[in-house]
Amino acid sequence: MQIRNRGLIAKAGDQASVWSPSPREQERRQKRIEQARNRRLVAIVSSLVVLGSIAILIITSPGWQLVQETFFDRVYGQEVLPKVILGFVTNISLTLIAGFFIAVFSLTLALVRSSRSPALTPFRFLATAYVDIFRGVPLLLVILLIGFGIPALQIKGLTNSVVVLGGIAVIVTYSAYVAEVIRSGILSVHPSQRAAARSLGLNQFQTMRHVILPQALRRVTPPLLNDLVSLLKDTGLISILGVTDAVRAAQIEASRSFNYTPYVTATILFLLITIPLTRFTDRSLRISMEHQNAQGVA
Repeated sequence: MQIRNRGLIAKAGDQASVWSPSPREQERRQKRIEQARNRRLVAIVSSLVVLGSIAILIITSPGWQLVQETFFDRVYGQEVLPKVILGFVTNISLTLIAGFFIAVFSLTLALVRSSRSPALTPFRFLATAYVDIFRGVPLLLVILLIGFGIPALQIKGLTNSVVVLGGIAVIVTYSAYVAEVIRSGILSVHPSQRAAARSLGLNQFQTMRHVILPQALRRVTPPLLNDLVSLLKDTGLISILGVTDAVRAAQIEASRSFNYTPYVTATILFLLITIPLTRFTDRSLRISMEHQNAQGVA
């Protein structure tokens, strides 16, 4: 006797049944493989055509020789690379340090804004005002106001380090954005989760810590990683205060030779970090969506 199930055939009574796809299933699999191969071929050909056309347009342009000498001088790029890398270390260090304080401060803001306690009403008002103000002011203006305003106060004990002041400006601005991302994650958790936790005897703090926050942070991980990429790029703005980061180092070298290859060198350094982070963010987003879809099906 034979048992047929979902296109697979097995002989009953065998000690070890061997399952094999039916002819129809094999045909479907082969068709899917061919379709995937065709899509991949079309993608490769179209990409080569578009990128090749752009490359030909640039290379055959009348000013390409001058642009190549001014922006893509390989010898000069290798000469200034150590100095630009030294400045880029400042960007990396500032990103890591600022990222830690942003995480702590923004989480506090999000928890205060999401709190339902009447006693925290004044703090909710202050947190809301803070978020509205610093989300509405360009980061460059905040850097200028803090970088030049705080030293002008001449208060004893306050630092005049442009690196610290630039870092503070980045922290207070990004904390407003990240706080809203975290708060959106908290609000996305279904109210039944909170009610179920309270029915088990958990208080408000325990509910937020053990039930709400883990789900919220998992959902907003991709946008938080995206903010990290933006943070690394925006640390270059502190160069306006005179901090010798990658941007400032490139500017100094370019002003000496009137050759803009150092800017391209700094650009490549940023891309070496931001592109992998961006791809990792996309992968995290895809995994998160697959997890949510699996939960929805279940």
